[in-house]
Amino acid sequence: MIVWINGAFGAGKSSTARELVGLIPHSTLYDPEATGAELRRLLPAKRLAEVDDYQDLPIWRRLVVDTAAALHAEVGGVLVVPMTLLRQEYRDEIFGGLAARRIDVRHVLLAPEETILRTRIDGRAEYGDPGVDADVRRWCHDHIPAYREAAAGWLGADAHTVDTSALTVAETARAVADAVRAGRAAPCGIVQTPEPTRETLAAGVLLFDEEDRFLLVDPTYKPGWEFPGGVVESGEPPARAGMREVAEEIGLELDAVPRLLLVDWERPQPPGFGGLRLLFDGGRLAARDTARLRLPGAELRAWRFVTEEEAADLLPPVRYDRLRWALRARERGTVLNLEAGVPVG
Repeated sequence: MIVWINGAFGAGKSSTARELVGLIPHSTLYDPEATGAELRRLLPAKRLAEVDDYQDLPIWRRLVVDTAAALHAEVGGVLVVPMTLLRQEYRDEIFGGLAARRIDVRHVLLAPEETILRTRIDGRAEYGDPGVDADVRRWCHDHIPAYREAAAGWLGADAHTVDTSALTVAETARAVADAVRAGRAAPCGIVQTPEPTRETLAAGVLLFDEEDRFLLVDPTYKPGWEFPGGVVESGEPPARAGMREVAEEIGLELDAVPRLLLVDWERPQPPGFGGLRLLFDGGRLAARDTARLRLPGAELRAWRFVTEEEAADLLPPVRYDRLRWALRARERGTVLNLEAGVPVG
C-alpha cells in the first residue's frame, strides 16, 4: 500500500509524513523531491530550462512510479509519499502506473484554511539562506490559486481530506493514520492493465456521430486522448476485442463486426514495447446511442465527438497520424498497411 499525502506547497506534507512512519507499522518514507533533485543533476540545463516544474518532465513521473514500485517491492509494508499533485493528468498517470503494478494508493489531502496556510508559508525558513528561503516562500504563494482550483474540483473529490487548520503535525499524522486504518482513506479506484513485457496487439474502434465526427475518450491512467479500444487478449479475434472494449468502456454493444481500416506497426520506444495497432470502423451512432454512453470512472474521465482538426490538439502525434490515415482509408473504402504511422506497400 502507498499512502500519498497531497496538499498545497507548504501544507506540511513532509513533516506529517515523517511523523506518520512512526505511527503506521512497517512503513517507509519515499519523497519524490529526491527524484527531482537527481534529475536536476542528470539532465542537461537546456532540457531543464524548458519546464517551470520538474513534474512537467515525463521522465520524473515515470521515475516516481518506478522508484516507488521498486522500493515497495524491496521493503514491503506501507510506503508514505508526501508530494503535491495539482494536475489531474499527472495524478492519473502516476497512480495509474502504480495500479498497473497492483499497488493500492490511499490518497490523503492536507487542507488548512488559506489564511493559516499563508501564515505557515511565511514562517518557513529551511535552507539557511535568506534569498533561497524567500524564493521558496514566493513559489508556495504563487501556487496557491492552482491548489485552490484543484481542491474545489477533482482533488477534493478524489482524496480523503483532513482539515489541519487547528492541528499540530503530530495530530495531523494521527488523523491520517486513523483514516487509513478505518478505511476512510480508501484505495483509489483507478484502473490500468499491467504494463506489457513484450510487443502487444491492440484494437481501436472509430465511432461516428450524425455529423461525421468521431468519438475520443480521455483515459484516467495515461496522458492524451485515445480511441475506444484496448489490448487484444490471448486467443481473441482483434475485431471482437474492439467490440468488447467498446462495450466495457462506454457501454455500447455494437450490432455488427467493425470493418478494418488499417494496421499500423508501432516501433518500440523504451519503456514501451510497441507492436501492432489496428483501427476499425464501428459505423455511425444514432442520437439515441450517444445518449446511452456511460464511462467507467476508474478508467475513463470523459468522451467527446471531434473533427479531424480538433483531434490534432488532443491526440499524441503517433495516434493522430494513425487517425489521419484511418480516415483516408474510410473515404477510399480500402485497408492501409502502416509502419510507424507511414503507409507502405
